[in-house]
Amino acid sequence: MSDLLNKKCEPCEGGILPFDISEIHKYQKKVDGWDVKKNEKQKYFLEKNFKFKNFERSKNFIDKVAEIAESENHHPEIIFGWGYAKIEITTHAIEGLSINDFILAAKIDQIVNA
Repeated sequence: MSDLLNKKCEPCEGGILPFDISEIHKYQKKVDGWDVKKNEKQKYFLEKNFKFKNFERSKNFIDKVAEIAESENHHPEIIFGWGYAKIEITTHAIEGLSINDFILAAKIDQIVNA
């Protein structure tokens, strides 16, 4: 995972192919507990559920995720409430997964492990 932590998300305006399943599995091994799923268009995304003791801890976690997302200019889908958060990450411009998604996932995991 540390190699992902040292990288920065690069802007993606499309024009590149999303990772294929073998590339996805290679990078999935570098992040902790992120599931690879397909959306209604059969495009891959990462998803992870987080549990917390109360609403305040959920909110504080999401605030930190938002700070990382802004600094990386790569923004996940976030659902949160009392004691939980669910984060989905994909590269919308290519309708699939890229290195940016795994970089963001690794950096989000650092918040929980800190």
